[in-house]
Amino acid sequence: MKIALVAEEASALTRPLGSEPASQETRIVALAQELASQDHDVTIYARKDAADLPDEDKLPGRVRVEYVTAGPAEPLADEAVLPHIQAFAVGLADAWHRDQPDVVHAIGWTGGLAALAGTRDRSFPVVQTFHSLRTAERRHHIGRDGAAWPAGVAPEAETGSRHRLERAVACSADAVIATSSDELQDLTSLGVRRTSVSVVPFGVDPERFGADGPVAPRGGRPRLIAVATHLRRDGLETAVRALADVPDAELLIVGGPARPMLRRDETCCDLARLAGSLGVSDRVKFAGQVSQDDMPALLRSADLMVDVSWYEPFGMACLEAMACGTPVIASAVGGHRDTVVDGTTGVLVAPGQPAALARRIRRLLASPMLLEGYGIAAADRAQARYSLDRVARETVAVYERARRPALSVAAVEDIAAVEDDVDQSAA
Repeated sequence: MKIALVAEEASALTRPLGSEPASQETRIVALAQELASQDHDVTIYARKDAADLPDEDKLPGRVRVEYVTAGPAEPLADEAVLPHIQAFAVGLADAWHRDQPDVVHAIGWTGGLAALAGTRDRSFPVVQTFHSLRTAERRHHIGRDGAAWPAGVAPEAETGSRHRLERAVACSADAVIATSSDELQDLTSLGVRRTSVSVVPFGVDPERFGADGPVAPRGGRPRLIAVATHLRRDGLETAVRALADVPDAELLIVGGPARPMLRRDETCCDLARLAGSLGVSDRVKFAGQVSQDDMPALLRSADLMVDVSWYEPFGMACLEAMACGTPVIASAVGGHRDTVVDGTTGVLVAPGQPAALARRIRRLLASPMLLEGYGIAAADRAQARYSLDRVARETVAVYERARRPALSVAAVEDIAAVEDDVDQSAA
């Protein structure tokens, strides 16, 4: 099958897998490479966001990349991309006129807008994946900047068009891939037909993340590890407060800025001050950015992975820890409720409750046999349910269901409505 993947950012695709911290783009590349390994012809199309990018490139694993010129050759926030969506769509349409795919898979809502506009009057279907929906972010009190708002304080009023356009894209696509059951419910609440949505999670690379392999050095204290994918909503304050009631344990915070820049990061400094006020400064360590190649050894070195994010669309950090045989204690939100089996591969807790979190951590650390059993079950679940091989095959099954000889009149009208929305937003 000839597959066109539409990505949001281009420059991140050029970094070798493993050399940088995990990101949305690295997971797109991993999926593309797995699809190619299953004998599919895969091309990634992305808006050129750096002046030194070529028009075309090749990635390891027989994956081709085309960089489409649309707007300034620099990274842009989603809302800032909107005025350039039509140019992006024209570039996609030109590329697909020269080399028609069997299916287009758009990643992110701006990618979906461009893909739908670029496929108008053509017979191949569009499959859409959202990594996060604005309706879910607002429900979990996440502001437009991605930060969590204090309890009892509602996020700012919506002034942009993201929510409206996400709904238009979801309802216009031939099929939508939700990464969790939570996202499935949000999509149906937006009016998307249940039959159009398939739940296919992200995949984990079993060759990189596994229970066997090197273990990072550690001291004699029990080690808790927290992976910060978004410092201002990852519940790290809750984890630091809980540590004060977990004697002798250390908390290793992975992620955020590069290590030399940690002292200049406002959120890291706030956490360090909080640790000082609680008397646990010597037990809170900041690792900074960690590459994908180095992450497995760190995860294996921990007794317990702690992820009490206020909002987590999927929970990739938890999944990677599970694959490494590290049990997880996670907030019962978003994708965590699919990934972590409470009482089997780890424990689910309410976010924002440090005292309750500390009690659960103490009980788990006091039960080495239970922790070991959770770790074995976690690794088994990650390898069986979330391997890249299985995820790619399930994704192809969605493509196959979405394929049909021609777009219906209703679908063409939906896509025309999306193009009108794009034009109005750009204006």
